Amino acid sequence: MSRGRGIALAAALGVASLAQAMGNKPADPTWQSLPRWRGFNLLEKFGKEWSNGPFVEDDFKLIREWGFNFVRLPMDYRVWIVNGDWRKFDEKVLREIDQAVAWGRQYGVHVCINFHRAPGYTVASPKEAKSLWTDPEAEEVCALHWGTFARRYKGVPSRELSFNLFNEPSSIDAATYVRIVKRMTDAIRKEDPDRLVICDGISWGGRPVPELAALRVAQATRGYSPMWLTHFRAEWTGDSGTWPVPVWPEQAGFCALLYGPEKPELKEPLVFRIPSGIAASATLTVHVFEVSASSTLVVSADGRAVFKKSFVNGPGTGEWAKAVWREEWKVWQNVWDRDYEVAIPAGTREVVLENAGGDWMRLGVLRLAPFGTRAVLELRPGRLDWGDRQLGAYTIGPDGSLAPEKPAGLAGREWLWREVVEPWVKLRDSGVGVIVGEWGAYNKTPHPVVMAWMQDCLENWKRANFGWALWNFRGSFGVLDSDRADVTYEDFRGHKLDRQMLDLLRRY
Repeated sequence: MSRGRGIALAAALGVASLAQAMGNKPADPTWQSLPRWRGFNLLEKFGKEWSNGPFVEDDFKLIREWGFNFVRLPMDYRVWIVNGDWRKFDEKVLREIDQAVAWGRQYGVHVCINFHRAPGYTVASPKEAKSLWTDPEAEEVCALHWGTFARRYKGVPSRELSFNLFNEPSSIDAATYVRIVKRMTDAIRKEDPDRLVICDGISWGGRPVPELAALRVAQATRGYSPMWLTHFRAEWTGDSGTWPVPVWPEQAGFCALLYGPEKPELKEPLVFRIPSGIAASATLTVHVFEVSASSTLVVSADGRAVFKKSFVNGPGTGEWAKAVWREEWKVWQNVWDRDYEVAIPAGTREVVLENAGGDWMRLGVLRLAPFGTRAVLELRPGRLDWGDRQLGAYTIGPDGSLAPEKPAGLAGREWLWREVVEPWVKLRDSGVGVIVGEWGAYNKTPHPVVMAWMQDCLENWKRANFGWALWNFRGSFGVLDSDRADVTYEDFRGHKLDRQMLDLLRRY
């Protein structure tokens, strides 16, 4: 059969490809083995306060035209309920979701339905009134919703449609998560025993949950590491301009987080060594940006404490710049955003900063003045992600350079593989399918940095044989209309196309 006749036959049969027309269908995905799908998140129903429009057919056309084969639909359940009643469904909105599924089937793009906000659970604001993890009604209603979707799409094969239960469960324990997933999969399989189900890992999708294998579900991870690169200047992260401009691979910079005794597994000091010693007495200016609950900062010079201060948060006004209550953790995490000066004696060869009491604190730029021939030496943080550690002691060279004791810990392609990808490879090797359900970098991160980081991520996922879905297609993380200030866009069918990013994605 000629290629032209094959394409015509495929169109006549209403299928997506020549392979399907000729009966050579790829193996169906299973929870134990996922295809290396590649594509995008589509956000038309991502949030009730933000968007609730119909999906766009041209997105599916273009995604397929460019060679991609996957979309994830992260959705807010509130858009398809009636007048806030979480037991009543709006048929008009459900038909709009039906249309997206139909377009996926028409254009050969797998559709993954995700409850980004599920009854009783969200990582977004506002929080849900009841908790899916602890409230029986929320659990019942969430199962009702997933059962409804399962019944609605029964008969659509899993090679064309999958369900992704919840978005990025955060600090939930594995046992509770498994219990809730079982309730949801029971509801789904009662209606449609063969539906492919994918579950995000816990710790915001970062940690695999081997215990879920008993429920026959695949798992999804994330591609947002390191956060100081992917979420630079993102308004929802709390970055108010204190994060250093990211580079990739990472250059030597200390970890901005000083953990206290309440985080014993992470607690370690920040150590600077000056082999030649400080020629003259100097002033170390420490910028304390953020404190969780309380912390006690101690600065030592050659083993002798030269500064000690307790930072204790609370409501209202105080020494801090802004009082911030974190409801999810029931703690004040105030923004102090203040400098504190520490006298460092002449001849000092080692300066140590330690959080000697409390939870954690985040530092900004440190300044040492004078330092040798320099009026001011700036020491910049380069590591901002939760759980990051110091790279051992940092040696300050005569020219002001900063050399970490453990340079192998600097973030780069191998660091990503070791810290981010490898735990999921182990899960895959145990017989569980894995996909990267979201990834990308916000539009404030310098574009050359984004491109270098993206290529390393893509190389690693190709090596691991993982599929992926960029967040998003159109918008601040995407290839279309991303509003980056440092990109020369191509005018493309009414959109602004980041051709360099698209070409990179198409290579993988």
